[in-house]
Amino acid sequence: MTLMLHAGAEPCDYDALRALVTPEATDTHVPIPHHRVVDLVKYSLGYFGHEVTEENYGVTEDGARFFGLLSLRSLDGAYEDTVGLRNSHDKKFPIGISFGSRVFVCDNLAFIAEHVIKRKHTANAKRDLPGLVGELVEPLGDQREAQHRTIERYRATELTPPLADHAIMEMYRQGIINVTRIAEVQKEWEEPSFEAFQADHSAWRLFNAVTYALTGRVTENAQATPRLHKVIDAVCERVH
Repeated sequence: MTLMLHAGAEPCDYDALRALVTPEATDTHVPIPHHRVVDLVKYSLGYFGHEVTEENYGVTEDGARFFGLLSLRSLDGAYEDTVGLRNSHDKKFPIGISFGSRVFVCDNLAFIAEHVIKRKHTANAKRDLPGLVGELVEPLGDQREAQHRTIERYRATELTPPLADHAIMEMYRQGIINVTRIAEVQKEWEEPSFEAFQADHSAWRLFNAVTYALTGRVTENAQATPRLHKVIDAVCERVH
């Protein structure tokens, strides 16, 4: 798995993260080292029974902004659950943890939930961080089960061409894809690049057509795929 970044960030390994210099704290801003976020999340994942199988990290050139992906032991042969991380030293965004999936066959990445510690980087936040991370990771087991049920429903729902067209235009109206992506999604829906999606015309095929078109942008905008799920869910309800 490769962490694709389009915000001036470059891939790095865990040792490089540890080597980064964290800015000095001030009276009002206490930066959290990027590797500290990784350590806390991995510890909490292990504590609640989730096994990390792969790690990918990236930072901006100045080391101020961090993105990461942790792959978890799969419960399904077609995709694996993924935890996305982000942190910043320049107050661009708070610490964030997102949960989603990656499709094995084409590395499509999609987040269905984002949990952000919406607190400033203060001394109290640093003190409370282990407990806050634990609270975010604890419900992950239930979220993984819910995601599995969602994907199974997508696989079982066949879409007619008019329904697929309606869904794609709704994605545009909802700001999930821009006008230049409409044709890309339509082409991937009609002629999937991967054999695994050529057998039927399911909602799962459409979902992956969109995430394929958005490859590399999901990590930076984790809210894109929760909106995508809402559109696909609505189409599935119309079928059933």
